[in-house]
Amino acid sequence: MSLWQGVDVPGDACQLVVIDRLPFPRPDEPLAAARAAAVDASGGSGFAAVSVPIAAVRLAQGVGRLIRATGDRGVVAVLDSRLETARGYGPFLRRSLPPFWYTTRPDVARGALERLGKS
Repeated sequence: MSLWQGVDVPGDACQLVVIDRLPFPRPDEPLAAARAAAVDASGGSGFAAVSVPIAAVRLAQGVGRLIRATGDRGVVAVLDSRLETARGYGPFLRRSLPPFWYTTRPDVARGALERLGKS
């Protein structure tokens, strides 16, 4: 979690942030687990009410490692296909992000990185 919240690499030194999986809280995180259990016990969905909002905040923090100032540019590659395929929470997580240009095509992302390398 320290990389999600504690890294500051401004400027051209950081042009690619790779997020290998969505940052849902681990099932053994005591506070999140207790909150989710309470929601489940009351008939709700602990995952939707607790885990998804936590993941949204953490994902936005991870994406924020790339853009630290107005001149920063780069690519955020989220390798977890659930961001695109999860019908329930995928759109919610995408809306939690800054208004980035979005693609699911690896060749388009590689092209953007190549253009950054030339500028």
